[in-house]
Amino acid sequence: MKISDIQDLEVFTCVQGEYSNIELTGGYTSDLLSDVMGNADEGSVLITIQAHKNTIAVCSLAGVAAIIICNDRAVPDEMLDAAANENIAIFQTAENQFKTSALIAQHIGHCPAR
Repeated sequence: MKISDIQDLEVFTCVQGEYSNIELTGGYTSDLLSDVMGNADEGSVLITIQAHKNTIAVCSLAGVAAIIICNDRAVPDEMLDAAANENIAIFQTAENQFKTSALIAQHIGHCPAR
């Protein structure tokens, strides 16, 4: 699954960058940034409700390629600016983290469709 494939799924809206040529290696769901820093894989997508600038710094260190902000949380301009500087795509969704994680896992191939 490429980053551009996320925006093709109806429940996601791209709010910063597309970077469509980047292939996602997996996903990670967490709201604890120290956990993300220690456990998220390079090239993955982070699924979280942490909509602030520090999330971008952690994702940059971990090599996370994209972020999905759940529960219709607003994404502040300073987060969007930081993400643009680090070439990290940001998506929003009204879905919760459980549903978002399951949908992304299914499309990346980590979970079979039923």
